[in-house]
Amino acid sequence: MSSPASRPTTSGWPPPVRSSPTTTGTEREGRTGVSRSLVCGVCGGSAAGKSTLVAAVADRLRGRGIGSVVLAVDDYYRDHGHLTVDQRALVNYDHPDSLDLERYVDDLTALAAGRPVEVPVYDFSTHCRLDEVQRAGPQPVVLAEGILLLATPEVRRRLDLAVFVEAPEDLRLERRLRRDVEERGRTPESVRRQFAATVVPMYREFVAPYVKHADRVVDGTRDLTTQAGQLADELAGRLEAG
Repeated sequence: MSSPASRPTTSGWPPPVRSSPTTTGTEREGRTGVSRSLVCGVCGGSAAGKSTLVAAVADRLRGRGIGSVVLAVDDYYRDHGHLTVDQRALVNYDHPDSLDLERYVDDLTALAAGRPVEVPVYDFSTHCRLDEVQRAGPQPVVLAEGILLLATPEVRRRLDLAVFVEAPEDLRLERRLRRDVEERGRTPESVRRQFAATVVPMYREFVAPYVKHADRVVDGTRDLTTQAGQLADELAGRLEAG
């Protein structure tokens, strides 16, 4: 990856996000009785290995008896049910405007403060939100995950540890093809077209430049299990230190 560029100057970015009340470091007990959570953000390009790393970290923490909850930005895509199928295909889903970042910040803030949230459920095959939510309860560790975490100032300010997962473009395309075809009902042609038209340009504008805000950089081409163990060790150590 080239050296981090200066902040993009795209008009309207970063968007205004309504601030939620934050909990100070001395307010250790949330409403549910769970101590204020430690928030670890995992950012990186599409299919770099973020979700795999997060799942492995959660598993390692579980082995230590430490609970965690994942809050993925992908669940916060805006509903496009008002658009025709053809119109939905033209939406740039890799641009910040396609995400409800205001709600994401609110929910991240609530979880960090020990309050449960209701996470929207998004259907990637139709690009619509479902009429249901998933309840997420507070845990000692919140694992925030998404491509735009570090490009969003309101999210950055809520992270205790920021991690960036790097992987080359060709590997990310290979992984995205497999994921989107098998899990999201996409065709290989549509995945390749979207990757070239929006994924790569938006990565260069809204993701890669913000690696400068990361506390740790993880190599997404290597076995993520070992690196997940190292991150879990660090998070456990921070919890023990208070």
